[in-house]
Amino acid sequence: METTLKNNSAATSANVLMINTQGIMLSVCGRDYFLSYDRVPWMKEATIRSVLNVQMCGPHAIEWPDLDVDLEIDSLRYPERYPLVMKRNALDVI
Repeated sequence: METTLKNNSAATSANVLMINTQGIMLSVCGRDYFLSYDRVPWMKEATIRSVLNVQMCGPHAIEWPDLDVDLEIDSLRYPERYPLVMKRNALDVI
């Protein structure tokens, strides 16, 4: 699924290019990123439909509304600046 956000006549989009056993390949704003399950382990158990439902959440972030997950594009571009592995809280309801 691809979503587009029109912003000052420039189109930005987010979509899933590939899902495999190691993670998810995304295309965001014309650039490709690999999101490893090591960084977002709960997405490994997500349904394909939920992972495919990615969308722009403003000009600098993407979100998966079905999973209640949002990421800044900067964290995809510069993962070394975000060293903590994102984890679900034990109290989260699925």
